[in-house]
Amino acid sequence: MRCVRRFPQERLLAMKSVTLKDVAAAAGVSVSTVSRVLDERLPASKSPSAQRVRQVAAELGYRRHPAASALRRGDTGTVGVLVPRLTDTVMALLFEALYARAAARGFFALVSVCGDDPDEEQHAVDSLLARRVDGLILATARLGDTLPKTLRENGVPHVLALRSDGVSPSSVCDDELGGYLATRHLIDLGHRRIGILPGPDFASTAHRRLAGFRRAMSEANLAVIEDNVRHSGFGFHAGYDTAEAMITDDPSITAVFAANDRLAMGAVSAAAHLSRPVPDSLSIVGYNDIPVSSQLAVPLTTVRVPFDQIAANALDLLLAQTQGSSFEAATSRTSLPSLIPRRSTKQKRDTQ
Repeated sequence: MRCVRRFPQERLLAMKSVTLKDVAAAAGVSVSTVSRVLDERLPASKSPSAQRVRQVAAELGYRRHPAASALRRGDTGTVGVLVPRLTDTVMALLFEALYARAAARGFFALVSVCGDDPDEEQHAVDSLLARRVDGLILATARLGDTLPKTLRENGVPHVLALRSDGVSPSSVCDDELGGYLATRHLIDLGHRRIGILPGPDFASTAHRRLAGFRRAMSEANLAVIEDNVRHSGFGFHAGYDTAEAMITDDPSITAVFAANDRLAMGAVSAAAHLSRPVPDSLSIVGYNDIPVSSQLAVPLTTVRVPFDQIAANALDLLLAQTQGSSFEAATSRTSLPSLIPRRSTKQKRDTQ
């Protein structure tokens, strides 16, 4: 006689695709309760009922299907991220943090690049929205940019990251504090003639870091030499060219605050070309603390930006909007920077 092997009900369910209905029946609760408990976008409930649902789901081998969940919710489970370029280490670090944080919540982050061209930015946003992303995180905001206003007027959930327009929800670093910390560090080392490379004047980050520089100088009763405030791009070559011109024009400069690590690295190279070795003749502070900053021949003193926290805050703000909050209710969030002293700064020689 043929032997028929029998499986417990749980094993039979595990052999097929386990549904929310299966979990609800086994846990003795409604399907809507199971859906709410297992929704990774929501805070995890610690109630006995929720713990029972999670235990039953694990025993049955339930696996969440993002596509099916998206169809039930009317969304796609994707977040569009727009950056100027991924060759920029800062933007790559931000996207990696956003990607990891989104994945932990059951979302997929999709990135697009647009350079610094407003037309390309609009085209990239249109392409992301055409793919039905649930919302946008933009690291591209420029002062005077009309795109965030357009998104607000059209009710598109969005958050500005790193940069801000002062109106749309944003997740940023306290860049004024960061600029202050960098400049205060140089002042405390005895430097009085300090130049600054704040970056492009269309970026809120440049304005805020420059504001911190001015505040520190004012508190120390030091004059800001406007010829030694030189805007430029954010790249290495911009740092080299701008620092070389500034130091050549004013050889009395003993320290430079560059509002970006790549600018600072360009300034270090320019200083070497001008026989102003760092830090013996010129102290330099950067900003962001990208990984290579600590690996240079002369490790770079810099201001560390908490990219992971900025990413988490950006997603919180975005998901609040997708779940019904208004732009006004999605209050912006600010993360705190920290100074990381390394060997590119040194006590000014004549004060030792």
